[in-house]
Amino acid sequence: MNKNLKLFNSLSKEKEVFYTNKKGNVSMYVCGPTVYNLLHIGNFRGPIFFNLVRNWLEHLKYKVKYVYNYTDIDDKIINKAKIEKLDAKIISQKYIVEFEKDYASLKIPKPSFTPKCTDYIDDIIIFISELIDNNFAYYNNGHVFFSIKKFDNYGKLSGKKVDDLLVGHRVKINDNKKNPLDFVLWKPSNGNDPGWESLWGYGRPGWHIECSAMSSKLLGSNIDIHGGGIDLLFPHHENEIAQSESRFKTNFSNFWVHNNLINFDNQKMSKSLGNIIKARDFITDYNSEILKILILSVHYRSVLNFNESQINNSITNLIKIYSSINLADSIIIKQKNQKEDLDFKNFVHRSEEKICEFMNNDFNTPGFFSIIFDFIRRFNLLAVNKKVTPELKYISLSFLSFIKKYGKILGLFSENSSEFLSELNLLLLKNKNISITHLEELISKRNKARKEKNYKLSDEIRNKIFELGIEIKDEPDGLTKWSVRVDFKKI
Repeated sequence: MNKNLKLFNSLSKEKEVFYTNKKGNVSMYVCGPTVYNLLHIGNFRGPIFFNLVRNWLEHLKYKVKYVYNYTDIDDKIINKAKIEKLDAKIISQKYIVEFEKDYASLKIPKPSFTPKCTDYIDDIIIFISELIDNNFAYYNNGHVFFSIKKFDNYGKLSGKKVDDLLVGHRVKINDNKKNPLDFVLWKPSNGNDPGWESLWGYGRPGWHIECSAMSSKLLGSNIDIHGGGIDLLFPHHENEIAQSESRFKTNFSNFWVHNNLINFDNQKMSKSLGNIIKARDFITDYNSEILKILILSVHYRSVLNFNESQINNSITNLIKIYSSINLADSIIIKQKNQKEDLDFKNFVHRSEEKICEFMNNDFNTPGFFSIIFDFIRRFNLLAVNKKVTPELKYISLSFLSFIKKYGKILGLFSENSSEFLSELNLLLLKNKNISITHLEELISKRNKARKEKNYKLSDEIRNKIFELGIEIKDEPDGLTKWSVRVDFKKI
């Protein structure tokens, strides 16, 4: 359908022209969270990026069926349930609800389907049974394992070779596997652990089989895009390929798309380092708009280094964008008539072409943002401190239409501009360690000096405020507005 779109395929290790199994339709499966705790910001890179993928594909007129699953049965969930002395189902359901609250705070559309593993146990059992019947899996002492030696192409996604993986690999005592690299499809449930009756006894599925079963049930045996974090490439996605292609005798996914990880101050986020930031905490302290622009400003295949400087840079960029939106809104109110500006109309067209080039080149979001900022620079040049003419109203309307259209694809720029600018300025003030009380006291003293016509003192206070990195503006109604100073030329 769209021969210009190219995606980096983790399977081929190169960019490929995108194609689909069914003309005009895209089937996309993305591995979702294991629900046993609140998720950290790294877990949200996938949802934010793959929302962009879905939005861009829809922009290209594809109909997208997007599945994002929940792993709601897992050893981590069971262990959490034991610690809290609760049923595992209560734990998983609790954190599904909490995740969906966090997802809703992102203000992006939901996936088409969000299946839970435990709703597909019958499909998983059928899947495993067929693998056993066709000699790709075997039963041993309550366990069912996939035999990787039965799948000739094992390692084709990760590039890992079976012989290399076996080197130095120690087999556990009383291991039920024939080969130490064989992976579990079904395991017995002991004691009060959750489980289901099966041909192999009371037990529960292994992690890898869950996604293969849900994906094939909802999207079919051959899908267009399978996505997830780069940390899932091996062994999870490698094992999905092995079991799915062994069962269905067809290519599992045409494209494998992996987003990279998030580091904090050049270190991998981990519990041992104590640098894990929960997404909910970040959104509470800052805003989901800031989290989204942070994530999307970096190419999805690059490591995102998360730090205070990057956060402040994102806040500053949002101030620039929303200031221009606010200006455009005010211009539209002031002028009744509009008149087409052909130069700006052509500029809009060229900007859209450039965005398309960047996005069709493996979702180059840094390039996308460069066009957004070029667009803002051009608008500000034409609009800031300029007479409000019918041509300027046309330019402002075109500007807002452009920002709304492409902001929707990014999942950004839908906040109320004036309210959000106030929020962003307060955040920058806080990050600069400037007390709002102190600032308001300075403004009050300056206004008092002005009323008393003590202009020398008034100017001294104004300069002191400026040195803090704050600009003030005296409005016709007598009020003084402040904002954190940003360089609008550097965007």
